[in-house]
Amino acid sequence: MERVLGIGGYFLRAADPVSLGAWYRDCLGLDADENGLWRQEAGQTVFATFESETDYFGARAQRTMLNFRVRDLDAMLAQLRAAGADVAEDTQEMDGVGRFGWVTDPEGNRVELWQPA
Repeated sequence: MERVLGIGGYFLRAADPVSLGAWYRDCLGLDADENGLWRQEAGQTVFATFESETDYFGARAQRTMLNFRVRDLDAMLAQLRAAGADVAEDTQEMDGVGRFGWVTDPEGNRVELWQPA
Protein backbone atom coordinates (compact mmCIF):
# COMPACT_ATOMS: atom_id res chain seq x y z
CA MET A 1 0.00 0.00 0.00
CA GLU A 2 1.27 3.48 -0.86
CA ARG A 3 1.29 6.01 1.96
CA VAL A 4 2.05 9.69 2.42
CA LEU A 5 5.59 10.66 3.45
CA GLY A 6 4.92 13.87 5.38
CA ILE A 7 3.31 17.27 5.19
CA GLY A 8 4.03 18.79 1.79
CA GLY A 9 2.48 22.19 2.44
CA TYR A 10 -0.09 24.20 4.32
CA PHE A 11 -2.00 26.84 2.42
CA LEU A 12 -3.98 29.79 3.80
CA ARG A 13 -6.48 32.07 2.10
CA ALA A 14 -5.78 35.68 3.02
CA ALA A 15 -7.25 39.09 2.30
CA ASP A 16 -3.65 40.35 2.14
CA PRO A 17 -1.32 37.40 1.38
CA VAL A 18 1.86 39.51 1.37
CA SER A 19 1.17 40.99 4.81
CA LEU A 20 0.11 37.65 6.27
CA GLY A 21 3.26 35.99 4.92
CA ALA A 22 5.33 38.81 6.44
CA TRP A 23 3.63 38.28 9.82
CA TYR A 24 4.58 34.59 9.85
CA ARG A 25 8.16 35.51 8.88
CA ASP A 26 8.56 38.47 11.28
CA CYS A 27 6.65 37.15 14.31
CA LEU A 28 7.30 33.41 14.13
CA GLY A 29 10.59 33.36 12.24
CA LEU A 30 9.22 31.17 9.45
CA ASP A 31 11.91 31.65 6.80
CA ALA A 32 10.18 30.64 3.59
CA ASP A 33 11.70 31.61 0.25
CA GLU A 34 9.89 33.57 -2.50
CA ASN A 35 8.10 30.35 -3.53
CA GLY A 36 7.00 29.50 0.01
CA LEU A 37 9.57 26.71 0.46
CA TRP A 38 10.52 26.33 4.12
CA ARG A 39 13.00 23.75 5.34
CA GLN A 40 11.79 22.85 8.79
CA GLU A 41 13.79 21.09 11.45
CA ALA A 42 13.24 17.34 11.79
CA GLY A 43 10.79 16.31 14.48
CA GLN A 44 7.43 14.83 15.22
CA THR A 45 4.27 15.87 13.41
CA VAL A 46 0.89 15.13 14.96
CA PHE A 47 -2.11 14.41 12.74
CA ALA A 48 -5.30 14.35 14.84
CA THR A 49 -9.00 14.75 14.22
CA PHE A 50 -11.37 16.60 16.56
CA GLU A 51 -15.13 16.68 17.06
CA SER A 52 -16.80 19.23 14.75
CA GLU A 53 -18.08 21.22 17.75
CA THR A 54 -14.67 21.67 19.41
CA ASP A 55 -13.69 25.09 20.73
CA TYR A 56 -10.01 24.10 20.66
CA PHE A 57 -9.38 25.87 17.34
CA GLY A 58 -10.92 29.14 18.51
CA ALA A 59 -13.63 30.32 16.12
CA ARG A 60 -16.00 27.58 14.95
CA ALA A 61 -15.52 28.72 11.36
CA GLN A 62 -11.86 27.66 11.53
CA ARG A 63 -11.82 24.09 10.22
CA THR A 64 -8.11 23.35 10.78
CA MET A 65 -5.37 24.60 13.09
CA LEU A 66 -1.68 24.87 12.29
CA ASN A 67 0.68 23.72 15.05
CA PHE A 68 4.34 24.75 15.13
CA ARG A 69 7.03 23.09 17.25
CA VAL A 70 9.08 25.62 19.26
CA ARG A 71 12.22 25.29 21.35
CA ASP A 72 11.17 27.68 24.17
CA LEU A 73 7.44 28.36 24.47
CA ASP A 74 7.78 31.14 27.06
CA ALA A 75 10.34 33.01 24.94
CA MET A 76 8.20 32.65 21.82
CA LEU A 77 5.07 33.90 23.59
CA ALA A 78 7.00 36.87 25.04
CA GLN A 79 8.37 37.67 21.56
CA LEU A 80 4.87 37.59 20.09
CA ARG A 81 3.43 39.78 22.86
CA ALA A 82 6.26 42.30 22.35
CA ALA A 83 5.34 42.41 18.65
CA GLY A 84 1.72 43.19 19.56
CA ALA A 85 0.34 39.81 18.49
CA ASP A 86 -2.94 38.44 19.86
CA VAL A 87 -1.56 35.83 22.28
CA ALA A 88 -3.83 33.71 24.50
CA GLU A 89 -3.13 34.25 28.20
CA ASP A 90 -3.32 30.58 29.14
CA THR A 91 -0.94 27.77 28.31
CA GLN A 92 -1.50 24.05 28.71
CA GLU A 93 0.83 21.24 29.77
CA MET A 94 0.31 17.56 28.97
CA ASP A 95 2.51 15.07 30.81
CA GLY A 96 4.90 13.35 28.45
CA VAL A 97 3.72 15.46 25.50
CA GLY A 98 4.81 19.02 26.27
CA ARG A 99 3.49 22.54 26.67
CA PHE A 100 1.13 24.48 24.40
CA GLY A 101 0.30 28.13 23.79
CA TRP A 102 -1.73 29.93 21.14
CA VAL A 103 -1.55 33.04 18.98
CA THR A 104 -4.10 34.38 16.49
CA ASP A 105 -2.64 35.67 13.23
CA PRO A 106 -3.78 38.99 11.72
CA GLU A 107 -6.40 37.21 9.57
CA GLY A 108 -8.02 35.54 12.61
CA ASN A 109 -6.48 32.06 12.35
CA ARG A 110 -5.63 30.49 15.71
CA VAL A 111 -2.15 28.91 15.62
CA GLU A 112 -0.89 26.47 18.24
CA LEU A 113 2.71 26.55 19.50
CA TRP A 114 4.09 23.33 20.98
CA GLN A 115 7.20 22.84 23.08
CA PRO A 116 7.62 19.04 23.05
CA ALA A 117 8.49 17.32 26.33
